[in-house]
Amino acid sequence: MKPLVVVNFKTYKEATGANALKLAKICSRFRNSIICVQAADLYLAKKIKIPVFAQHVDLVDYGQFTGFILPEDVEAEGAKGTLLNHSEHRLKFDVLKKLVQRCKKIRLKTIVCAKTAEEAGRLSRLKPDFIAIEPPELIGGKISVSTARPSLISDAVKKSKVPVLCGAGVHTGEDVKIALKLGAKGVLVASGVVKAKNPARVLRELSL
Repeated sequence: MKPLVVVNFKTYKEATGANALKLAKICSRFRNSIICVQAADLYLAKKIKIPVFAQHVDLVDYGQFTGFILPEDVEAEGAKGTLLNHSEHRLKFDVLKKLVQRCKKIRLKTIVCAKTAEEAGRLSRLKPDFIAIEPPELIGGKISVSTARPSLISDAVKKSKVPVLCGAGVHTGEDVKIALKLGAKGVLVASGVVKAKNPARVLRELSL
């Protein structure tokens, strides 16, 4: 079975506006992929056949919440899930707890990010669909977590009660192979795919 490859578009120029649709179509060639996009690009959920996740949702209800992202609206747009607690958008534990519960009620899957194995274990008790272990210092770099800190992945797998993805610096098939051997079910990537000269080639390699 192929590893799950979650591609976070962030707000890179290569993955926003018209470029977002272009990259989404490339990603959709790989049925083991999920893409995470900003709220403005959730229309992509109705354009491609792989799951589209929101990069974030907020703990707000219908009403006067200008500028916030309503989980129910994300689901209505066709998104299948959301990425939460990324190192660039951290949330408090109590907020995460309520958000995961809220998302379950409306059938939005959740990927919750953790910085450490201990945090992965704690957050996994909230029963998200996946925990993504990502040490912030390696995000966006050329050195993969599976090379620099393999024990972080194996420890997170041991402590987590849900499947684990790993991210930060992942950009080669070898990175993925190591992660899978350590117990991860897939990877969370961003610049390694988004900013690649040939995203399709990278995705093909990551998909093993």
